[in-house]
Amino acid sequence: MMRSLYSAVSGLKTHQTRMDVIGNNIANVNTEAFKSSRVTFTEIMYQTTASASGGNAATGVGGINAKQIGLGVSTGATTISITTAGAAETTGNPFDLKLTDSESTNFFIVSDGTNTFFTRSGSYYVDGNGFLCMTSTGYTLMGWQVDPTTGEIKKDTVTPLQVMSAANQTSAPEGTTLGAVSGILDKNDPNVTSEDGYAMTLNFYDDLGYSYTAKFSVKPLTTGDESNDKGKYTVELTSLLDSNGKDYLEAYNAMADTPLTYDQLVRQYRKDVDGNFLNEAGDIIEQTSTGSWVVRDTGVATEPALEPLIDDAAGLSCILEFNPDNGEFVSVGGTGNESIVLNFEQFLSNGVDDGSNFRNIEVDFSAAMNLNNGGTSTMGALKGINGDGAGKKLGALTGLSVDTSGKVYGSYDNGNTVVLCQIAVAQFSNASGLEKIGDNCYQTTLNSGDFDGIGVEITADGSSISTGELEMSNVDLSAQFTDMIITQRGFQANSRVITTSDTLLEELINLKR
Repeated sequence: MMRSLYSAVSGLKTHQTRMDVIGNNIANVNTEAFKSSRVTFTEIMYQTTASASGGNAATGVGGINAKQIGLGVSTGATTISITTAGAAETTGNPFDLKLTDSESTNFFIVSDGTNTFFTRSGSYYVDGNGFLCMTSTGYTLMGWQVDPTTGEIKKDTVTPLQVMSAANQTSAPEGTTLGAVSGILDKNDPNVTSEDGYAMTLNFYDDLGYSYTAKFSVKPLTTGDESNDKGKYTVELTSLLDSNGKDYLEAYNAMADTPLTYDQLVRQYRKDVDGNFLNEAGDIIEQTSTGSWVVRDTGVATEPALEPLIDDAAGLSCILEFNPDNGEFVSVGGTGNESIVLNFEQFLSNGVDDGSNFRNIEVDFSAAMNLNNGGTSTMGALKGINGDGAGKKLGALTGLSVDTSGKVYGSYDNGNTVVLCQIAVAQFSNASGLEKIGDNCYQTTLNSGDFDGIGVEITADGSSISTGELEMSNVDLSAQFTDMIITQRGFQANSRVITTSDTLLEELINLKR
């Protein structure tokens, strides 16, 4: 039989395979993150009817090339265009994630509970158990967890990301440590000159997230020496109330042998002109990370020296002084001091045994002024200074977000934003060697390279994750239709070879009639 028949048949088969691949590409033109494939043909072995011979220099006869007849074509390879990214489709869904590659092709790591797969598909949702899962298969998204001791991401073996776990539903409260007094204190304000004085409150939190209100009374200093009293006021802590109206100062004094005094509650440490803390010997001292005090030069343990008390301060009060000429703040609780420290931690946390856990609060008065404001005072106290030390209540989870590095953050109604976990990605030395297993997923092969079980951070090579977007299919319809025409013509040409070969055989048979 004629060899051309078998060659043409192999051509029909391979062009049919190519058409199958083109059909699959076009069918998945709108499949999320689909990667198109193409077929590469390779020629089949050749039949050598005469071997090549070398030339003979002595006789002058030249060499003769081999005589070979090809036996057709076969499918050499099916190559996935895996490194070509598809266009971005904006969805607005915060858990629709798109991988933007820089130097390497990245893959999300997912698991069916037993096997680990890899995908470019970025459509995820939070399931009933709080895990991030693929919307198409339910496979869980894998990544790194937060180290509970440091609060930082621990890049270890990837595990399922449970963003809505019980531990993530709340954010720990924080006790207030700083406060600031600002505004105008008008000496002609009737409230200032009244018997009860000008009322000022400071709302704050303890370490357990419970809220409290410290009430202060501000009155003009009256020692009888009018020239000395000018521009000076007493600031007295009158009560410390919880949300149920319980007065903790009253409760402490009822339990203690003697009432709480100013020098116990208000800790005002002595400082030099540069603001450095001093001990009794006048050495500059500093506080360590554990809260203890040491001499700066020697590291010897010591205690800070307290400012001497104001003789005229009665009860839990201190002196607030303004410059009588311009109304600017001068000091509070002692010469040169801009703040006082309410020593709640020592006397109230330990003195009133009901589970409260107070922090010491440093209250800065330097922004207060003593000016004419039409008989109206605006001076008030707020927790925190420039957002620091304000403390926070127990926070409830209100939202989730993913940044460009794959870190998942939780937002809480107490103002906290906490990193919950991080999405890890996989990279391979030969991404085209991955094997498609359907459902937009791939698995490793001997030619793709192995996955180490840990993965990499996507920003390591400048890549990133975009939220609210999905990667579309990278199928180019114009190229597919062009390939379809070429494939169709190739199939037709091979069929014509069969027809022509059949005609030749018919002529051969007709030699004998």
